[in-house]
Amino acid sequence: MSDKIPLAGLLPAEICESLGLNQAFRGKQIFQWIGKGLESFDEMTNLSVDLRNELKEKALLRSTSVSEFLKDPDGTIKLQISLSDGLAVETVLLTDRDDRKTACVSCQVGCAMNCAFCQTGHLGLARNLTAGEIVEQFLYLEKHAGPLDNIVFMGMGEPMMNLENVRKAIAILTSKDGRALSGRRITLSTSGVIKGIYDLADNGPAIRLAVSLTTADNALREKLMPICRTNPLPELRKAIDYFAQKTGKRVTLEAALLHDTNTSIESATNMINFARGLDVHINLIPWNPVEGLEFSEPSGKECKNFVYHLEKAGLNVTLRTRRGREIGGACGQLGKTLAETQGNGKKLAEY
Repeated sequence: MSDKIPLAGLLPAEICESLGLNQAFRGKQIFQWIGKGLESFDEMTNLSVDLRNELKEKALLRSTSVSEFLKDPDGTIKLQISLSDGLAVETVLLTDRDDRKTACVSCQVGCAMNCAFCQTGHLGLARNLTAGEIVEQFLYLEKHAGPLDNIVFMGMGEPMMNLENVRKAIAILTSKDGRALSGRRITLSTSGVIKGIYDLADNGPAIRLAVSLTTADNALREKLMPICRTNPLPELRKAIDYFAQKTGKRVTLEAALLHDTNTSIESATNMINFARGLDVHINLIPWNPVEGLEFSEPSGKECKNFVYHLEKAGLNVTLRTRRGREIGGACGQLGKTLAETQGNGKKLAEY
C-alpha cells in the first residue's frame, strides 16, 4: 500500500490541508481536475510544473484500479475495481431506453445483511469503502461511458452501515467546485436500516431513498432478509413515512419477485396494505438467477398478475427490465465469478 495521499476522497480545503498548500484556490483547481476524471497530474495545465511534480511525490489521483471490464450485449458495463489492500468490488453502468446513464456504485466490500436471494449478501463483509474509493467508481464509469446522469447506491453493501463515507462521497460529487452532480439524481437504497432512514431524513444530504422491501409479510421477510428481525415492518413503515413527510420526497419500495415465494395474491395484498397511505412508488424486479441459491425466476404471468393487483389498488408500480444479466451485473448478482463471460479464469477477489 502506498503512503501517498489519495485525493479523490477530499474536498478542496482538505486537499490544501493535506498537501500543505497555502493558497485556497489551488485546492479548488486540483479538485476541479479530479472531478473531470484526470488520471495524470501532468494534465493539470493551470498548475506550475514544480507543483505538479510535488503532487506526484505526495499524492495519488487514484487509490484503486480497474482489474476487469465486462460489457453486456444490452449495453450494461461492469467494472471490477481492485483496492489497495488486495480486495475488490464491482460497479455497474446502466443505460435505460432514453439513453440516461446511471452509475450503480458499491459502498462496502461484500455485505453483512445476508439477504437470502442476493449474491453479495453471501460474501460476508470485509470492510467499508472510503469516500475516495466510492468516488473513484463513479469516475471510472464516466471515463468509459462519458458524463453520467444519475448515481445509485445499490451496488455491493448496505449504505446505511457506511453512511458517513457515503455522505462524504456525495458531498464531493455534488460540490459546485467539482462534478456538481444534482442531489435529485442520487438515490440511496437500504435493506431497511430504520436508524439510518431517520438519520438521513434529519441530517441529509437531500437525496432520494429506496427501500428494498421484497415482501410485506414480516415472517417471510425475516427469512429472506434477516435485518427484519431487528428492524420489523411496522417500525420500518413509520420510518418511511417520516422520511417522505420530512423531506417531501417520494420513497421507492423495491421488491425482488421470487417464483412461488412472494408473488401470490396474499403477498400482493400485504404489500398493498403496507404501501397504502404512504408517498411511495413501487419498483418490481423479477429475480435474477444466482448460482447456488434455491430460488427461481418468476414467470411473466406471475409478474403481470402481481402488477395487476397493485395497480388495481391504486398504487404506482413499475415492472423493471432486467439488464446486465449475462455479465453478472444485474440486481442481486454482484460478486459473481467473472470468468464465465471472459473465459480467462479471472475471478473476483475472495473476501
